[in-house]
Amino acid sequence: MTADTPQPRAVAPARPDDSVRAVLRSPRLLTREALAGIVTTLALVPEVISFSVIAGVDPVVSLVASVVLAVVMSLLGGRPAMVTAAAGSVALVIAPLVRTHGVEYVLPTVLLAGVIQIVFGTAGLARLMRFIPRSVMIGFVNALGILIFVAQVPHLIDVPWIVYPLFALTIAIVVLLPRFTTVVPAPLVAIVVVTVIVVAAGLTDVHTVGDEGPMGGGLPGLTPWLVPFSPETLGIILPTALSVAFVGLMETLLTAKLVDDITETPSHKGKESWALGVANIAAGAYGGIAGCAMIGQTVVNVKIGRARTRVSTLAAGLFLLLLVTGLSSVMARIPMVALAAVMMVVAITTVDWHSVRPTTLRRMPVPETLVMVVTVGVVVATNNLAIGVAVGVLLAMVLFARRIAHVIRVERTVEPAVEPVAGAVAVADPDGSDRARARVRYDVVGPLFFGSSNDLVEHFSYADDALLAESSGVAGAHTHAESLEVTGVSTTASPDGEEARRTARPEATVLVDLSRASVWDASSVAALDSVGTKFAAHGLAVEFVGLDERSGSFHGRLTGQLGG
Repeated sequence: MTADTPQPRAVAPARPDDSVRAVLRSPRLLTREALAGIVTTLALVPEVISFSVIAGVDPVVSLVASVVLAVVMSLLGGRPAMVTAAAGSVALVIAPLVRTHGVEYVLPTVLLAGVIQIVFGTAGLARLMRFIPRSVMIGFVNALGILIFVAQVPHLIDVPWIVYPLFALTIAIVVLLPRFTTVVPAPLVAIVVVTVIVVAAGLTDVHTVGDEGPMGGGLPGLTPWLVPFSPETLGIILPTALSVAFVGLMETLLTAKLVDDITETPSHKGKESWALGVANIAAGAYGGIAGCAMIGQTVVNVKIGRARTRVSTLAAGLFLLLLVTGLSSVMARIPMVALAAVMMVVAITTVDWHSVRPTTLRRMPVPETLVMVVTVGVVVATNNLAIGVAVGVLLAMVLFARRIAHVIRVERTVEPAVEPVAGAVAVADPDGSDRARARVRYDVVGPLFFGSSNDLVEHFSYADDALLAESSGVAGAHTHAESLEVTGVSTTASPDGEEARRTARPEATVLVDLSRASVWDASSVAALDSVGTKFAAHGLAVEFVGLDERSGSFHGRLTGQLGG
């Protein structure tokens, strides 16, 4: 294998107990995976019901969709042990559509979002997630926490006084119980205790899940299509479908990376992306709402349950199906205040508080903090996570380009006459004289692209170099800019492997060394051409040397071709 041959990507080997086959053959591992799935389901139900209320759909819709999502992703997903359900940020994205146009537009929105996710995954675009800066990711998480918290506030306004003690009790159980035991999820215990109190005391004026929509037993069947096939419908659903697709992908791929780190095993992000699209299409058709990976429940499954395979998420989906079909009447009696309290705790724990500590903000570069704050502000103002992320990414790109544009520097030195440099890009002396020898050297340091090269021409001392050359008696007496000839790099490999010039060029008065720079776009080539033009206008010949193979090839293809 030669040095130029691409090396195969190293993939961490699966542990012996991490395969489905090993789990099915071992009662101990099968028990571990099944119990992890059951515990995950118990932690999942309260959040799914709460997010269904946020999204404005019946709780049974979200629960059935979660069953479909969990089962499909268990079979097709690229990240084993990651929990997917109809909750999270997707519910926040769908909520404005339901409030404005009605729940009947959810189905076409979800189907279109699923198609977008399939295209995204099959086209290999999941790799683009690496270009989302950390500051945008933190802004996304913080904004998600704020939106979740704000969505619960209506459940605590204009309610009977008894709601507030119940709210406090729920918060106390969720916060304090984990200090004594983590065998049973604290949110589940809190919901059960508050529900028992409300039912036993006959507190009929406390709002319950059943008041949000029907919770009859059984499965709902296929979701009916209730909107017209028309351009108007497409115009209504397209913005939300794009938001559902990309917000769902972002949260799913972020969670997949988290599980990769916890389990020290790789995942297939592209497969996870298109599988999420298939799962959302299935959930939309049989359930009615989309979903994505759920960070909190995934951590419960992987860390608390120690799950490592698809068996755990499949068990979670099947156990949730049992709850939906057999215990729907019990779920209908859950007080909304308990769910609101649980979700507020979830919202508070979702926020990355370390990112907003004064010590962190003092150390963090101002552009990074600005990107995070703008991302959060746009999300909260628009109530749309996708718009906030898009604005955050664009702002980060602009600030990065501005910052890196100032990295470029040009160092000028005056040196004695030297021999011509092999492999140079030369600009002929306008009068055809071959007397000019290199007297001034410029070292260009840093990446050359549209942001840094626009003012590159201002870093050269054309008039001073012309005076120096004239006093040395090496420059032509007359100049004509129109006689300028610009050529690209023209090199060939010599037998000993060194680069040699194919065509001899005139010796130059000015040498521009680009060995510590790289040419990345046409703007940079045009800037170098402008430098050559300005030197020629002052009667000086110039050589550009030191370009690496890629930059030299790129420069040679475009130089002299960009003028009017």
